[in-house]
Amino acid sequence: MAKSISLTIPHQLGAAEARRRLETGLEQLAGQIPGGDAARFTQAWAGDVLNFSALAMGQAISGAVAVMDDHVRLDVVLPGMLGMIAGKIKTELQQRGALMLAKT
Repeated sequence: MAKSISLTIPHQLGAAEARRRLETGLEQLAGQIPGGDAARFTQAWAGDVLNFSALAMGQAISGAVAVMDDHVRLDVVLPGMLGMIAGKIKTELQQRGALMLAKT
């Protein structure tokens, strides 16, 4: 059974810089997913929304990231067994997203 998770990550970068970081950071993140396949990570921008899909542990993950001037909103659909560990995945995404968008 699929489970959806949503989270908001605040930032102080402005939308353009947040988008730039997300373009490179999400692809790197996809390569670090246990059982993931970086070659099967896809992303497509539609305005300020990044739609993506990835493969993890043989299961397809899909989601969207909406970029705003002061935060991003991430919505992810986790299928089957990944839905059972949604809380852990949400925590990990929140931490990695905050690092990706930290002002340096």
